[in-house]
Amino acid sequence: MPVNHIRHIILDRDGVINADSDQFIKTPDEWQPIDGSLEAIARLKRAGYLVGIASNQSGIGRGLFDRDSLNAMHGKMQHLLAKLGSHVDLIAFCPHTAEERCACRKPRPGLYLQLARRWNTDLDGIPVIGDSLRDLQAAQAVNAHPILVRTGKGEKTVEQLQGNKEIPVFDDLGQAVDQLLQEQQPC
Repeated sequence: MPVNHIRHIILDRDGVINADSDQFIKTPDEWQPIDGSLEAIARLKRAGYLVGIASNQSGIGRGLFDRDSLNAMHGKMQHLLAKLGSHVDLIAFCPHTAEERCACRKPRPGLYLQLARRWNTDLDGIPVIGDSLRDLQAAQAVNAHPILVRTGKGEKTVEQLQGNKEIPVFDDLGQAVDQLLQEQQPC
């Protein structure tokens, strides 16, 4: 398949794929998929998308969990996706706290740029689905196409957008993916 026909999508993790918590998701047991999110990823993969995750994980920098625990959470996600005949292609995460002022922590676009380098593509127009303002800001910084879901922190983020109609809003990942795939159908 020619490179220009490959479709890419970037998803936030906590609040988009799995339930979020103000106390952080620290263990595989705490990592629980949002209803329909894994099935949505499977639909993306069947439609030919490369699926990447870009996730702030400052719980590592705060000492709440370590990289092994994060890898175990991602292992659980991949295992559950495998049961659906699917997987996530790439995962980029930022382990830093906001105080560290790194280039990878959203709203800075470093995680998205990491995925673009690994995919050897640019991010112009690539859909980015998130639940927080920082997800959307990072997408805008690289000229990607930001999409908001109401799950996780999404309801609060809708209020922060103050009626900005340029950013589409969907109830959850499943609904956003359904719309995206419908738009991709030939006329």
